[in-house]
Amino acid sequence: MKFTIKKDELIRGMQLVQSVIVSHTTLPILYNVLINAEKDKVTLFATDLSVSITSPMEASVSKTGSCSFNARMLFSIARELPQESVEFYIEDKNRAVIQCGQSSFKLLGISADEFPSLPPFKTTNSFTIEQSLFKDMLQKTIYAASDDESRLILNGVLMSIKDRKLTVVATDGRRLALVERDIELPDDQKLDFVVPSKTVNELIKILQDEGTLKISLTQNMASFEMESCTVVSKLIEGVYPNYQQVIPSQCDERITVERETLIGALRRTAIVSSDKNPSIKLLIAKNQLQVTAVNNDVGEASEQIPIKYSGKSLGMVFNPAFLIDPLKTLASDDIFIEFTDSLSPAVLKSNVPFIYVLMPLRIG
Repeated sequence: MKFTIKKDELIRGMQLVQSVIVSHTTLPILYNVLINAEKDKVTLFATDLSVSITSPMEASVSKTGSCSFNARMLFSIARELPQESVEFYIEDKNRAVIQCGQSSFKLLGISADEFPSLPPFKTTNSFTIEQSLFKDMLQKTIYAASDDESRLILNGVLMSIKDRKLTVVATDGRRLALVERDIELPDDQKLDFVVPSKTVNELIKILQDEGTLKISLTQNMASFEMESCTVVSKLIEGVYPNYQQVIPSQCDERITVERETLIGALRRTAIVSSDKNPSIKLLIAKNQLQVTAVNNDVGEASEQIPIKYSGKSLGMVFNPAFLIDPLKTLASDDIFIEFTDSLSPAVLKSNVPFIYVLMPLRIG
C-alpha cells in the first residue's frame, strides 16, 4: 500500500471516523482504523461492532492495499505534521512509514484480515432527506432518550414513517420529545425503527447544513449515507411503547412566555437547587410566572417573568434541566406551556411541529 494525501484531507477523514472508536475494549483491534487504498481513493473504516463509519478521502494511490493502525495515534500524528503533502506506505509487513517534509514516523499496524467486517447489507427500504432537516429533528429529541439499560428499547430514538410524514420520538418515561416533518415518500410507505442514542449523537456531529442524506434499512440495521461518509448502525430490536398515549388530548390552561427569558430565569434559579434532587417551582398567576428554587442547605432564588395568561393560579414542580433541554433546541421567540393541574403532565409547544411532554415532580 502506498499513497500520497493532503494533510487536511487525512485530518478530515480521521475526525469523522475516530469518534466511534471505543475507549475500553477486550478486542485491541477495535482501537484501530482500517485504511484501504484502492485505485483512485483511500477509505477509512472504524467500528465498535454496533456503529461503523466509512469515510472516503481524495488521494493519489500508487499501490493498493489495506492495513489497520491505532486511530488515536494516527490522528495525533496527522494533526502535527509540518507540511501539506503526506506520503504513506507500508515498509514491511504491517509497518507503515508516514513521511512529511523532514518528519518521518514508523507506525506498527495489525493486518486487515483481523479487522471486523460489516455484515452484508441488503436494503429493504430507503428514502432521502435533507441533512439539515434530519439533524434538527435529532437535536430536538435525543436529550429525552433514556440511558437506563433495563429498558433498552428507550435507549434510542424512534423514527416512524407514515402518510408521507417522518415522526421522531424519544422518551425516558418521565418526559417525551416529538417532532414531525413532511418528507417526499411513496404514499404507502410505512416504517418504524429505533436508532441507538450513540448513533444519533454521531450523526448530529457529522450531518451538515447542506446536502442530502440517504437512509437505507434492513431488518436490524440502518445505513446513513452522505457525501463525506457512511454510518452503519445496528437498530434496537423490540416494540416501542405507544407514545400517543402519553400526550394529553387536551389541557385546560395555556401560557405564552418568551423563550430566552424563561431559559435565563431557569438557569439562574437552578444555581441554588439541590444537586442530588434538583427541582424548581413554577408559580403561575394572572400575567405572571414566578420561578423559584429552595435549597435548605444553601438558600433560595426567585424570579418573576411577565406572561400572557388570565386563567387559574397554580404551581408545578419540575427538574430544571428537563425544562431547559427542549428550550435550547428551539428557535422561536415565544413558546407555549399547556397544563391542567399541578400533578398532570405539562405540554411545551412552539411554532413548529414539536411537542414536549413533561411529568411534574411530586414533592411534599
